Amino acid sequence: MNNTYQNILNKTHFEPSKDWLQIKTIDMHTGGEPLRVIVDGFPKLKGNSVLEYRRYCKENFDFLRTTLMFEPRGHADMYGCILLPPNDDEGDFGIIFLHNEGYSTMCGHAIIAISTLAIEMQWVDVKEGDNIIKIDAPCGRITSFAHVENGKVTGVRFHCVPSFVIGLDRAVNVKGLGKVIYDLAYGGGFYAYVDMAKNDFNFNLTPESYRSLIQSGMDIKHAVMETDKEITHPYEEELSYLYGTIFIDNNKQISGNDSRNVCIFAEGEVDRCPTGSGVSGRMAIHKTRGDIDFGEIMTIESITGSVFKGSVVSEENYGPFKAVIPQVEGTAYITGMQTFVIDPNDPMKDGFILR
Repeated sequence: MNNTYQNILNKTHFEPSKDWLQIKTIDMHTGGEPLRVIVDGFPKLKGNSVLEYRRYCKENFDFLRTTLMFEPRGHADMYGCILLPPNDDEGDFGIIFLHNEGYSTMCGHAIIAISTLAIEMQWVDVKEGDNIIKIDAPCGRITSFAHVENGKVTGVRFHCVPSFVIGLDRAVNVKGLGKVIYDLAYGGGFYAYVDMAKNDFNFNLTPESYRSLIQSGMDIKHAVMETDKEITHPYEEELSYLYGTIFIDNNKQISGNDSRNVCIFAEGEVDRCPTGSGVSGRMAIHKTRGDIDFGEIMTIESITGSVFKGSVVSEENYGPFKAVIPQVEGTAYITGMQTFVIDPNDPMKDGFILR
């Protein structure tokens, strides 16, 4: 065996220079949608609430968001989170979400993944059956239930924040698409929900239509943002923006599931899972339309075929809206552990995106 190959076998640890920043993560996926959980090395954030931490991160360390989400360490559809103290002693921890455009208000797939990780890492006291975890997201407190059998997580369901409908069957003119019919609802984030059966598009909700979905989803999002002036959260101005477009196909003959969601969010990201906050908003829409009642479950699949279960737990008044508390259920998996290093002399240290 030659000396070079012997060195390869023996010298497998790289020691970064002391002036290089090191950030450790645990990477996961929920239904194919990635989550990069930052566990060590991120600078300390200042604030007294999750919204304050998020604001401080955006103003002071946004370059680290792009470093970890963008190429060459990530990609255009990468997603991440930072764990923080809870807003009060009743919570377990806080969380802020990172993606290619910035910082989202709610993320259901991240709640499912981080609840799974909290059990696997024993960040909480673990017991057989349901383990209740209270997570403070920018949109409010999320209660998750991580179900454990024989010491392993078999699934996570969560109760989202009050979710409500702004309007049904609204219309907007979109260049290249014509008149588009959509519902506007909130499930931790605002979405324009576009039913394929009510619109005449030349694409479908399959991977083959990936690029058309991105372009059409972004065109619809921007058109709705320009024309619909009711995208307003009743209590938090920072939550009052349209997060994305969700295309819906209710043809059960495709897979046997009740419906398919394809969510185009942030700056053209395509959700690989059915979108937890999107399913939450759909539960509000379906309850308003009379399509679903308490105790009934809808199975909603994604562009990858992964499935979330959605249902309605309760109703309550939320500002001027009659809201529902939705429940969303799914599974998540750990894919790896990373230590990212940032060489201060690297001209691409802050990341870039080529889609």
